[in-house]
Amino acid sequence: MVQVVASVGLPIDESLMIKKNRLVPENGLSGNEKRISIVTGTHGDELEGQYVCYELQRRIKENYSRLTGIVDVYPALNPLGIDSITRGIPAFDLDMNRLFPGSENGSMPEYIASKIISDLSGSAAVIDIHASNIFLEEIPQVRINELSKETLIPLAKKLNMDYIWVHSAATVLESTLAYSLNVIGTPTLVVEMGVGMRITKKYGDQLVDGIFSLMKELGIWNGEIITPKEPIISEDGEVSFINAGNSGVFVPAVEHWKNVKKGDHIGDILDPLTGEINETIHSETDGIVFTLREYPIVSEGSLIARILS
Repeated sequence: MVQVVASVGLPIDESLMIKKNRLVPENGLSGNEKRISIVTGTHGDELEGQYVCYELQRRIKENYSRLTGIVDVYPALNPLGIDSITRGIPAFDLDMNRLFPGSENGSMPEYIASKIISDLSGSAAVIDIHASNIFLEEIPQVRINELSKETLIPLAKKLNMDYIWVHSAATVLESTLAYSLNVIGTPTLVVEMGVGMRITKKYGDQLVDGIFSLMKELGIWNGEIITPKEPIISEDGEVSFINAGNSGVFVPAVEHWKNVKKGDHIGDILDPLTGEINETIHSETDGIVFTLREYPIVSEGSLIARILS
């Protein structure tokens, strides 16, 4: 059943509406069912979650009798951003994931943020799905604030992701959806995968498999599930960053999610005008490349890769 979470009037007799689709057991609700919420579309240029919303519901509807709890699907927290392929909220020039928990008495974006928090509150788990930007490709991973790791790591292990990154708290994180929900006791996992403005079907299918695994753990699904992957778990000190020292065109010499040794050739930054190599990049550590530059044009300081030591 499609429900409106928040609605705000716009010029020319239009309305901005945040919607969700609620799936409940065939026999109705007794009042004791747990609820899982699937959230995406916070950034309008991150589309990987759109396929996940579709595929999750398609599979549930194929075996509806196996649904024993509530599944709420929120495909577009920032519908104006998705419509205009804009990361933030158009006209406001705001990153929606820096507005939570919002305020009912605040501006239009703050009001919407507060309504979203209120609606998600009480879920047994919230999966907040993001993609990378257009510049980088990310392997399927769960990112967890270290303040919530004891609660979230057991849930994250069910999601069939390759990697769990436990990162340290930062001031900016306090205004994200995940931080705001975890603070009030609603367990929220942030998934990052793929590339901005793209859908990577194999990553989406991998996550949907994991969501069913988590649903079964929570008592929301009693159908068949896969055995989730055993993810690598790391904290900030185990991740090294490679940044460009020069401008030019980056051509990688390694593959995504592959092992590298210290000193291995990561790639080159080329100068198409002179036909010369501006910079040859090497790994500074042994590890696995879990983030790799997708968009080839780089400037000094651009992120090239992240390596899990």
